[in-house]
Amino acid sequence: MTSETQQPGRCRPPKEHGTSVESRIMRDLGYFGHFLHLHAGGRSGKQHMLERILNEGGTVGQRELQDTVPISSAAVSEVLAKLEDGGLITRTRSECDKRQLDVTLTADGWVEARVCAERRAKFETEALSVLTEDERVRLLDMLDRLIGHWHQIEESERVMQQ
Repeated sequence: MTSETQQPGRCRPPKEHGTSVESRIMRDLGYFGHFLHLHAGGRSGKQHMLERILNEGGTVGQRELQDTVPISSAAVSEVLAKLEDGGLITRTRSECDKRQLDVTLTADGWVEARVCAERRAKFETEALSVLTEDERVRLLDMLDRLIGHWHQIEESERVMQQ
């Protein structure tokens, strides 16, 4: 296998020389997003939903679950249908509000959710193990500042579109 051949399931950022620091940062952020999607289950897939339900004690309202993920309600319903078909969750009418559905882990769902949570925790530890504690804290601070700035950019764009 040559260095140009990529193994299945692996991803790596393209090598770009002579580009600006800003371009390289943006490319690397894109790579991190891609890597996280492949290796950590993304932010809204089956693994994430199982962990979210687990963190809520095994039952959560479908509307509440929908409000915590960056995908449409139709996409949430599709993911939940797959989990239900796989025997990992059940959906029942809420006792408090019959218009709402409660999503509950089955026995198999509890097992799978715990496995997902353990896998994610292991990945998070391993993925950042190259950094010292101080470097991780500084990186988090910089990322928080970027998130705040990007929210300001979004808000400015939203105001300009009105």
